[in-house]
Amino acid sequence: MALASELPAQSDRWATFANTLRKRAFRSPSDSFTSVFIFGLMLYMAWTMIDWAILSAVWRAEDVENCANTGGACWSVIAARHRLILFGLYPFEEHWRSTLACLAIVATVVLSCLPRFWSTSRLITLWIVGFGAYVVLMDGRLIGQPVVTTDQWGGLALTLFMFSAVVLLGMPLGLLLALARRSKLPVVRGAASLLIDFIRSLPLLTTLFAAAVVIPLLLPDWLNGDKIWRVIVGFALFFACYQAEVFRGGFQAIPKGQFEAGKALGLTPFQTLSRIVMPQVFRHALPSTINMVVVTFKETAIVIIIGFFDVLASANAAFGTVEWAPYYIEVYAFVGAIYWIFIFSLSQYGEYLKARMAVAKR
Repeated sequence: MALASELPAQSDRWATFANTLRKRAFRSPSDSFTSVFIFGLMLYMAWTMIDWAILSAVWRAEDVENCANTGGACWSVIAARHRLILFGLYPFEEHWRSTLACLAIVATVVLSCLPRFWSTSRLITLWIVGFGAYVVLMDGRLIGQPVVTTDQWGGLALTLFMFSAVVLLGMPLGLLLALARRSKLPVVRGAASLLIDFIRSLPLLTTLFAAAVVIPLLLPDWLNGDKIWRVIVGFALFFACYQAEVFRGGFQAIPKGQFEAGKALGLTPFQTLSRIVMPQVFRHALPSTINMVVVTFKETAIVIIIGFFDVLASANAAFGTVEWAPYYIEVYAFVGAIYWIFIFSLSQYGEYLKARMAVAKR
């Protein structure tokens, strides 16, 4: 009976789709000609892409000599150079450590997206364990493995680590800056406003360059630390200043009556902020926050300019030899697919959060 009731519903949907298509694409002879031409062009482009990427492609590294004859994609470069793309300068025999470190970061991000872990203690514990596992595995000295210094960290593991660290440090710092900008103390409010406006007036590359090159010239050696940590802090500060403005927009969307209601209920300012105001601020700021997170993941590619061997720099090195130089399109397609997977996943999770908050608002 259920199947019988579903069939009419499906037929109705197809009928509605056909009617809509006929009205919008085949309303007149000129519309029909244009629609047929465009649909035919799209099919031709799709078939050409499928033929190049799959049907006529060369997949195995040992068949690289056939790449020049088939006319299709030469995925042999990925088969032969994928370790360099994914792990960068990390020692070849220690790639298992970089793989586990990458999985630790991904698992930490995925688990923190589950509602079961949405508590302060669980999130803090999860991120401490996840980042600790990454650093221990990549460094190696605490587990009795050969030490690998941070200048040899690279590839996808480095990209994921920098992105996660920037968001992890920048999100609470951005909230603190937003609260400081709303402070009733003129000194605190002025200092926060000056810092936010100053950092937002600089390009990201300038901030990263200052963290990587200028700071060591101004501080004593014992305060410099590793280059990667200086860059992460500078990147996180840049993210925090933009995120502070996102939170400020969320605060401005809250009616003043919400604060007055908290006072009328006898709540302290902290209780009013944490229990009444902040949930609404996060709801209003969620779309812009998702956009900031996605942009931050893409902007991690900028670190190639200041000497880090991230996944994009590793991709450039993968076709940097005479043998593989003609197949840069395949390498960039592979790296683009990696970025697309992570960015699409982040955007879809953002849509899930918006739907969840919309239901909770009702």
